[in-house]
Amino acid sequence: MSEFWLISAPGDKENLQALERMNTVTSKSNLSHNTKFSIPDFKVGTLDSLVGLSDELGKLDTFAESLIKRMAQTVADVMEDSEGKVQENLLANGDNLTSFVSHFEWDMAKYPTKQTLVSVVDTVAKQLAQIEADLKSRTATYSALKTALENLEKRSTGNLFTRTLSDIVSKEDFVLDSEYLVTLLVIVPKASYAQWQKTYESLSDMVVPRSTKLIAEDPEGGLFTVTLFRRVMDDFKTKAKENKFMVREFYYDEKEIKKEREEMTRLLSDKKQQYQNSCVTLKKGSSISRDHKVKGAPLGSPTRLAAGQPDRERESEGEGEGPLLRWLKVNFSEAFTAWIHIKALRVFVESVLRYGLPVNFQAVLLQPHKKSATKRLREVLNSVFRHLDEVAAASVLDASVEIPGLQLGSQDYFPYVYFRIDLSLLD
Repeated sequence: MSEFWLISAPGDKENLQALERMNTVTSKSNLSHNTKFSIPDFKVGTLDSLVGLSDELGKLDTFAESLIKRMAQTVADVMEDSEGKVQENLLANGDNLTSFVSHFEWDMAKYPTKQTLVSVVDTVAKQLAQIEADLKSRTATYSALKTALENLEKRSTGNLFTRTLSDIVSKEDFVLDSEYLVTLLVIVPKASYAQWQKTYESLSDMVVPRSTKLIAEDPEGGLFTVTLFRRVMDDFKTKAKENKFMVREFYYDEKEIKKEREEMTRLLSDKKQQYQNSCVTLKKGSSISRDHKVKGAPLGSPTRLAAGQPDRERESEGEGEGPLLRWLKVNFSEAFTAWIHIKALRVFVESVLRYGLPVNFQAVLLQPHKKSATKRLREVLNSVFRHLDEVAAASVLDASVEIPGLQLGSQDYFPYVYFRIDLSLLD
């Protein structure tokens, strides 16, 4: 299971023996794997400060968990890959998450225990707040570019009625800079090609003979050019529509076409630079270059652009990864390790508040072997530590029992200090 239970009990002889009984029972019954969870000695401060920290740490715990889940989901979105591959990139200090939690050690360099508890908590909170601010900024850029690319793909993969024509037409297809003549683009159903060839010159007066040319096709029809005098353009459009030939409103503007092509190129370049090694793949009909145009042929073929070159940004050595994915991997690790440190802080604060001074408790990390065993595991813990709080122990079996003075629901309170660590970040 990707779930851990972090508990603590007083460190006196009676409760150490209770912990040993718990280990024996859970081991024989194959309920969980148990390890000691090392928590350093902190400067306790006043009781009032601990009560305040208890509330603050609860909120910080929720915030941190939400943050790492958002980051994990963003990694999945950016990688556009299976969950298995995503999990391989969700590491903490280079280790997989289960192993990191199982072998947790307090980071003295990052969170010195010589500082007060308030200072340590403040350091963690500021670190997570900065990561969230950066995440919001980067994901906003990600979303904007992703939307632009999706719109680009829609414009590049639609049918002849809706798709962009900048990668299909060329200057040579049109009569330009003429006071009297104009070239129109007409979409003709495939079944009507012969009818078009026979009738287009007679749809109105002043159509230039033999001026039609097929320049592109899709599964439904073809895009033909036709040249005529400007003065009969409206009449030609009307007659063409009556014959189920649709004139596509398009006028060749070299500057606008160049601008659109440059925008396509820029977006695709941004995709390569900002994301991971897989680049956007435009579907049939897409193109960012004049070289892709094939006259009188289907609208292109699937095109996959070359992957971006490795960027040796100091945040990571992952080859073929864009800076966004590298940033996510590095800062997910930072946020996750901070979250587990918060769990350690919560156990310390709650243990002192629950068991009193001087500080003397033992923290244990339990990993249930399977979901179906959790109810039995809870019963074992309740039985072993019932003596710590008879009312709380009774409430585990009877949720209707109210515990005076507690704001939490009875299902959240046990005779021992308890916190859950759920590593199912993508569920």
